[in-house]
Amino acid sequence: MHVRSVTASEIRHTLEAWTSLVNGRASDAGVDVRAVLMDAGFPRASAASAASIERLERRLDGLAELARDLPSIDGAAAMVAVNEQLTELDVRPSVVEHDGVGAHMHWTPATATFDDQVVTDIMMALAQEVVANGTARFGRCAATDCGDVFYDGTRNRSRRFCDDPRCASRTHTADHRARRRADAG
Repeated sequence: MHVRSVTASEIRHTLEAWTSLVNGRASDAGVDVRAVLMDAGFPRASAASAASIERLERRLDGLAELARDLPSIDGAAAMVAVNEQLTELDVRPSVVEHDGVGAHMHWTPATATFDDQVVTDIMMALAQEVVANGTARFGRCAATDCGDVFYDGTRNRSRRFCDDPRCASRTHTADHRARRRADAG
């Protein structure tokens, strides 16, 4: 995984991609796993085999419960869950430079399968986030009819809604109408 901008956080991009994948996999519409990963800067996503994508989808489904739990558990519980996942992974960090991207971390050996690489990137990003901020940046959408989770990468941790712009719009419209009714009544 690499980040295209020097101001962007690899951790943020990875965790935002993970929550988008978890939410998308749970929705009726589904999600294009390859496209989400390509947008998030995973260079191997475009060439990953269909079998690798299928394995990754199964593994993402296995991590979905953890993603959905993060907004409601504390840092200590998150550490236990992360450590449990990390014991299953072949983490071998190295500093690399390739494809015109400056020095960055790879968490898996070059021979790792695509699904191993992605899951390891997600878990290492989550581990770093839990160490730095606990679970404070994970939230659940404030729209009453949505249960999606998100990673709040905003500077002041002010995010309230998932990636679906309709959630914020519906909530703000309902709030506005309620205020108008209260003022008229």
